Amino acid sequence: MSDRHEEPEAAIAGTGMGGAMNLGVDEAETLEKKPGPDGAGPEDRPRSLWSDAWRDLRRNPVFIVSALVILFLVFISLWPSAITSGSPLKCDLSKAQEGSQPGHPFGFDGQGCDVYTRTVYGARTSVAVGVLATLGVAVLGSVLGALAGFFGGLSDSVLSRITDVFFAIPVVLGGLVLLSVITSNTVWPVIGFIVLLGWPQISRIARGAVITAKHNDYVQAARALGASNSRLLLRHIAPNAVAPVIVVATIALGTYIALEATLSYLGVGLKPPSVSWGIDISSASPYIRNAPHALLWPSGALAITVLAFIMLGDAVRDALDPKLR
Repeated sequence: MSDRHEEPEAAIAGTGMGGAMNLGVDEAETLEKKPGPDGAGPEDRPRSLWSDAWRDLRRNPVFIVSALVILFLVFISLWPSAITSGSPLKCDLSKAQEGSQPGHPFGFDGQGCDVYTRTVYGARTSVAVGVLATLGVAVLGSVLGALAGFFGGLSDSVLSRITDVFFAIPVVLGGLVLLSVITSNTVWPVIGFIVLLGWPQISRIARGAVITAKHNDYVQAARALGASNSRLLLRHIAPNAVAPVIVVATIALGTYIALEATLSYLGVGLKPPSVSWGIDISSASPYIRNAPHALLWPSGALAITVLAFIMLGDAVRDALDPKLR
């Protein structure tokens, strides 16, 4: 055995390759992770699903482009007069079907109405229907699906059979039957119809997410500590089951906008003098050969809006799905 004594100011660290390296005490201390204000290093702080999703979304060009388009649509929906000074109901038959002119870049439709002004004001109706219908569908479907998935039993079986009945109803045919007897010119009948037939999809998504989340260990631990059902559902299960609902609702928003335009095109959704892209597309269809611009602009605005919301939903889905990381 060697009698050699090591210097007290030297620290010995194994290299893992059969050797050793001598580090001074000061040098060894500098290799230690400096604690943060709360006593943990920055790398030790766990990131939540939402913070990771937001970090991924900020780097996704699809999300950035779609979000900018949607923000612009929301802006012109709230303040259409910011980009147009005309009235969508002011028409001049002497200018019917005329093309682009100074101050009227999109030309005029078959009734002599300014296509540009009507396209801008049509965004208000489409965005309002899409957002309000999505909120109604998300709230109703999430509540029913969460309760059925959490409690199970008879309530789950009854809800499953009810959703099967609603899934069997063709959406367009149901709209033709239900909305044809309503004479209101407001957006509320269309919103109510979409909520009525749209909640089963969200309900099934929420039900499956709640069933998966309620079997996790942290939920069982909270239940063992005496947490009530309402606390388990609101504090522990809902925050971890809401991600798939948000993804589906975001994609469905664009679908609801297209559905409103379809119903208005068929004459059972919004009706004149309401301003809607579906109404403008329907009125411009007979003049497609003589005035294709009257059909091109509202249908193009509708397509861009629906595509923007679908792209946003796809980006959110990719960011919130851990399997795609």
